[in-house]
Amino acid sequence: MTIPFAIAGVQMHVPALSSNLAAMLHRLDVVMARFPWTQMVVFSELAQCGPVPNAPVSLPGPDEEALQAAAARYGIWLIPGSVFERGADGKLYNTASVINPAGAVVKRYRKMFPFRPYEQDVTAGQEFCVFDVPNVGRFGLSICYDMWLPETTRTLTAMGAEVLLHPVLTGTIDRDVELAIARATAAQFQCYVFDINGLDAGGIGRSCVVDPSGTVLAQAGGSSETLPLEVDLGRVRRQREAGVNGLGQPLKSFRDREIDFAVYQRGSGLDSYLHTLGPLSIPHQGGQVGIGIAAPADALPTAPAVARTS
Repeated sequence: MTIPFAIAGVQMHVPALSSNLAAMLHRLDVVMARFPWTQMVVFSELAQCGPVPNAPVSLPGPDEEALQAAAARYGIWLIPGSVFERGADGKLYNTASVINPAGAVVKRYRKMFPFRPYEQDVTAGQEFCVFDVPNVGRFGLSICYDMWLPETTRTLTAMGAEVLLHPVLTGTIDRDVELAIARATAAQFQCYVFDINGLDAGGIGRSCVVDPSGTVLAQAGGSSETLPLEVDLGRVRRQREAGVNGLGQPLKSFRDREIDFAVYQRGSGLDSYLHTLGPLSIPHQGGQVGIGIAAPADALPTAPAVARTS
């Protein structure tokens, strides 16, 4: 038997150049007063500090400790978005903490795919993040642009993640595309997706929660909102066994694949086309990159012969 588990996504104002910690703690108080049955709270990417890395912190630190105390006070799991972290190696990371109901930090996740070329100063993390909620199930954590690379979710679900917690900070025209990716990710990997955005400097909102069949359960607008929902991980397990609405079983199809993907082997040469695309750089005014320029014929991979079966 599975136990329902209540998660609240918090969509709120995020400033650009000042700490948001006090506002987050106040909002947490409000959420728990209104929805006292909540067992986990998720904030947006960079909810603590905004999108400008003018004051990176070391972890552990006093701000994280204040969030730990709040989680312990309410007896909840807390994913307080992320913060710019200055690592012991001197590098800048975009880091999210996972805090348990006792107030302990059980994981810290560094964003694997900074939004390059725009986040050039942010160093990519190297470790995936999954954690178990006892008697409930396994959760995976990724941040914003990570989900545009489906290999991240592929790995998390292969590690057993049943709910994908996905703080984002998106204030750009591609939010519609992100919402489509969130739905596709939920169906493709048969998991719940909590895609939580911020407001103002922290984004344009439109946070969403998607179930493992790709159905949107909740969709915020462009104002301050809380999305509190119960998830039923029994539904995830049932769909992974019986298929999405009794149809496709993509995780088992991937498990039982008859091919290994050479494109993931950097020396295979199969990705030679990608090396014709030029550097990962920000476009400039009037730029002509990619206009009327064809890839050299000898740089394009040769299609393998396909045997006829009829």
